[in-house]
Amino acid sequence: MILSRVKPAVAAEVPVVKTKGKKSPLVEDYLSRRDYLGAMTLLEFQRNVGERGEDADLWLSYCAFHLGDYRRAMEEYRILTVQADCRPEVWVNLACCLFCLGLYKEAQEAALKGPADQLQNRLLFHLAHKFSDEQQLMGFHQRLQDVSGDQLSLASIHYMRSHYQEAIDIYKRILLQNRDFLALNVYVALCYYKLDYYDVSQEVLAVYLQNLPDSTIALNLKACNHFRLFNGKAAEAELKNLIDISSCSFEFAKELIKHNLVVFRGGEGALQALPALIDVIPEARLNLVIYYLRQDDVQDSYNLIKDLEPSTPQVQSNVSLNVHQRTEYILKGVVNAALGQELCSRDHMKIAQQFFQLVGGSASECDTIPGRQCMASCFFLLRQFEDVLIYLNSVKSYFYNDDTFNFNYAQAKAAVGNYREAEEIFLLIQSDKIKTDYVYLSWLARCYIMNQKARLAWELYLKMETSADSFSLLQVMANDCYKMGQFYYSAKAFDVLERLDPNPEYWEGKRGACVGVLQLILAGRESRETLREVVPLLMNSGNPQVEYIIRILRKWAKDNRVSL
Repeated sequence: MILSRVKPAVAAEVPVVKTKGKKSPLVEDYLSRRDYLGAMTLLEFQRNVGERGEDADLWLSYCAFHLGDYRRAMEEYRILTVQADCRPEVWVNLACCLFCLGLYKEAQEAALKGPADQLQNRLLFHLAHKFSDEQQLMGFHQRLQDVSGDQLSLASIHYMRSHYQEAIDIYKRILLQNRDFLALNVYVALCYYKLDYYDVSQEVLAVYLQNLPDSTIALNLKACNHFRLFNGKAAEAELKNLIDISSCSFEFAKELIKHNLVVFRGGEGALQALPALIDVIPEARLNLVIYYLRQDDVQDSYNLIKDLEPSTPQVQSNVSLNVHQRTEYILKGVVNAALGQELCSRDHMKIAQQFFQLVGGSASECDTIPGRQCMASCFFLLRQFEDVLIYLNSVKSYFYNDDTFNFNYAQAKAAVGNYREAEEIFLLIQSDKIKTDYVYLSWLARCYIMNQKARLAWELYLKMETSADSFSLLQVMANDCYKMGQFYYSAKAFDVLERLDPNPEYWEGKRGACVGVLQLILAGRESRETLREVVPLLMNSGNPQVEYIIRILRKWAKDNRVSL
């Protein structure tokens, strides 16, 4: 939603830069319309023609800052700091630019050269948060006053620590005292978005958009709400106006729009847009990992996330996670699980299980849908399928048409022997990618066989191309059909296996299955005509026992007037 560089570049928090001095009426006209590009263009023109007004350089820096061109603002302020008559507050203004570029150490050094005023304290407060220095953070917190600027800074820290309700309380209190602070509605709406209250977020956001319909942040948030409430197409439609506005406005919005369009379009253009945004927007790396996973490019997704240290340490199970931290842990779990399966690595599987358990057992996630899914994944990797079903049963109503959920749910049902329900759930899956996966085919075939539908399992095999997977499926069918007394299809499967691989075990399996067919016929549980299919299967074998068995079958057929 808001840019926050991991490495030096644009960051999320934009402190208010104080600039004193007079400006020309024309520049003031531009600023009143928030047309910082127009104001900056005019100021540059006046500088070039030698008509510099009082504090023109300060106003040029101010415009560049509010335009989102922090680098340009930084350069202008640095020029001012070397002048003999440099105002002390310029150092704090420079520090604000450095902060927004992610140059936190340099920002701290510059801020300490400025006056010890409220802006400096707020900036150092935010720097302490970036440095994860709790002692300094509390020190600067105690110096905050009950004034709007300081309270807004405190609300910002609450937001970045995922204390969204605390931030909302501050914003609403200030709004009650200052109804004209319309931008606070955007902040409140953003907090509700983070709390997954997308409809409430929309209602609050509408108050601001009625007055300022061209706001970059507000329009982007509206598009994100539409993405959550409806779909990517609805979100992209809302973003169209923002694209037109941002073509000549805020620089940071271009990167934000580029990132969100990839998300709204389901990953389209991910490789063109996301790599360059990895250190600009924190979610860009995570979304690129998701893209690689969807393309089955497990190794690239692992390379991208392996060095990512989640923003909270792995501590006790009662740790509280924010949304971003939860996503980081879940993705690390998913990537390690996928790589563990691909490489048959127990180490990666164990790491994945630990990440899932951390999220599912955390105080903030244990009763959420993602938290329960994580616990289900943890027990799935531990092959404790009874426990898997406890968690999946509690959230299944939210995922009735979700193919991935149904795939895992059906496997767990089958693993505990509930083959009838497992078959029904497998057949709900629509994804061609899943339906052609060997795991799906083998589990569905087993369900068919256990539910006395061996013919359907055989049809699954016939649709497959000859491969290692089809050979494995034959082995599953041959043995499961034998176990379930469906000897005819067991014999057919063993016959194909024997022709592909003359292993004595396959002959023994086929021999037993063929004799089993005769037993079922004698018991009246199999049609006599099936014997006609069995004899050719036996004749395919070169084993010397074949003649003896066929002789017995023919004798029985003759005695019972069955034509072979």
